[in-house]
Amino acid sequence: MNKAFDDLIYRSGLIADGCWEELDTYTQEAIERLIGHTVAECCLALQPMLRDMISRGQAIDLIKQRFGVER
Repeated sequence: MNKAFDDLIYRSGLIADGCWEELDTYTQEAIERLIGHTVAECCLALQPMLRDMISRGQAIDLIKQRFGVER
């Protein structure tokens, strides 16, 4: 698994350290797909930044708005 994916899964509390192997293959692949889709959505959210050269803060706000994240 991608180290960044592994870190995200662990920090989310979805699985404890060492429990990944206990999940079935379907669940592991589904979690990895979810993260991949999330990254793709972030890229889509940043398209206006590339087009309009918006600030970094505005780019962060675009991602938060896309996912409805407050933090």
